[in-house]
Formats: sequence, C-alpha cells, structure tokens
Amino acid sequence: MREPTTPPPPPHRIHLPTGRTDRVDRLLAEALPAFTRRRLQQMLAAGLVRIDGHRARKGDLLHGERWIEVELATPAELELPPEAQPGVAVLFEDSSCVVFDKPAGRPGHALRSGERGTVANFIAARFPECVGAGDRPLEAGLVHRLDTDTSGVLLAARSRAAWQALRRQFGERRVDKRYLAIVHGALGEAGEIRRPIVSAARSKVLVVAEGAGARRAQQAVTRYRPRSRTAQATLLDIVIPTGVRHQIRAHLAAIGHPVVGDTLYGSSFDWAGRQLLHAARIDFDHPVTAERISAESPLPDDFLAAMGRLGLELRRVR
Repeated sequence: MREPTTPPPPPHRIHLPTGRTDRVDRLLAEALPAFTRRRLQQMLAAGLVRIDGHRARKGDLLHGERWIEVELATPAELELPPEAQPGVAVLFEDSSCVVFDKPAGRPGHALRSGERGTVANFIAARFPECVGAGDRPLEAGLVHRLDTDTSGVLLAARSRAAWQALRRQFGERRVDKRYLAIVHGALGEAGEIRRPIVSAARSKVLVVAEGAGARRAQQAVTRYRPRSRTAQATLLDIVIPTGVRHQIRAHLAAIGHPVVGDTLYGSSFDWAGRQLLHAARIDFDHPVTAERISAESPLPDDFLAAMGRLGLELRRVR
C-alpha cells in the first residue's frame, strides 16, 4: 500500500499595494530578507514564484495591487531528479544540442522541485550538462515548450552559449515549427489566423480582437493548409512563426474548427485521450556551425489510428 504523503505547506504570500510599481526580484528580496539573492533566483527558476497562477520571471514589472505566491523551498529541494527510464527517443544529437521525440501525455519540463516523470528528468539523467544550460534548471536546457498532451519534436541545448543562441533564434522567428493537427469539420482552403491572445485563467487562453486587452495581449500568427479532409474532420499542416501558449489550439477553436480531442477549447469528441496535435518538424540554425538542421518526428500510433477512423490520409488537398 502506498504511504500517505504530507501535503505541502501553503505558499507564502507577498502583497504589492495599489499605486506601487516594482520588479518581482526586488519585491522578493525585500519581503524575504533571510534568503540570499542566489536562492531567490533559484526559486524563480524552479517555478516556485507565481503571479495570478502563472510562473513569475525575475524581470517582471508589476503595477497596482497584486499578490505574489511563493513556495518556500530548501536548497536541497531545488533539484531535478534524474530518471533514465522511461526513455525518450532522440531524433538529433551533437555536442551542442539534442532534439527529442516527446510522447503525448508526458510533460516537457518540471514545474516544481522534485517533480518526476517529465522529459526534463530524462534529460537530467542522459544529458546532465543540459540542466545548467538555461535560466531554469527544472527545464533542463529546453529552449521551447509543448503542451503535455502534444507529441513531437522538442529541442534542448547542452551549453549556456548554445541555449542563448537558440533562444535568440526563437525571438527573431528564425526557427520553423511545423505541426499536424486533426480538426473538426471540413476546411478546404489554406488560411492564416492573425489575432492576439491573452491569458484567461491558469489553464486557458482567449483569442481577442485586435486592440482588445492590448496591455496583456500577445501577438500570434497561425498558418494552416489542409492535407486531407472529410465532412467530419480535416488534417492540417500548420506553421507558427510565433509561440504563444495554446496558440494553435485557441486559434483553430476561434475559427470554429477546434482540434479533435481538445475538450478545453470545444472539441465534442475524444478518440485518443488527448488533443490530436503533433509537432512534426523543427528547422533551426545550428548554434555553432550555423548549418540548417531539420528534425522530424513520425506520427504516433494514436494519431494514425484516429486518422484511419476519420478516413484521413497523408496527402495534399488540391
């Protein structure tokens, strides 16, 4: 029988009063004088500091009345336990970076110290140098994210210099990210969705009209092209030059074609136990040689099975 676990203590709360503006790291240093600056930075990197349910970054500038929640952790807890099993397939590997084939249902990075079962835990065991490459040890050098139920390519850096170079490419939109998705309904023409996105809750985002929620809105662009369709569903090729949380899922739902299985954004049926979204390919400049690198992930079995049930094929619609 599994031993009962002691629930974690409630988070420490820090209040930012109305009329004050300050950075998160300064507020933490002021409110927690017993903690060293390095320890506070580790806690930020580990995702232990949250604002409105979202992970805080040390440079975040806060305005007006806000509450910051901090999970107080000992130095020993600010660690990523290495886990060699279950393994994750490697699609590309050299001395600077690694591309993994993330399975659906497995988180990419850890959110809290001591968390297990993520791709980052596997990276810590197989490529331990990755843990120190990025700003957040719990992300184990990963330079972008995939939702837990999204499968496919996931890129990590093996050195600080490589991580910075790859992150710069993402910021400059020089990384090509290509996805396959099965959506509700028949989409016969290629199109582009260019609408901003705002966080609505801890687990969801909202697509808004241009200019609405301007202070918090993130610009997002999703381009899609049908590959196969029936009256019930369409298989889409998707390219996103931007990388906003839940971007593809929210954008497609906003035009009336939610991803099949994505019940959070309006899917009416679920044949695979997850949203049928797959990160099929990534193209980036090698952080040292500048050679263009391409890595592809084959479609997983659950995705192929759903295509078969829906009568979809891997072909281009004319």
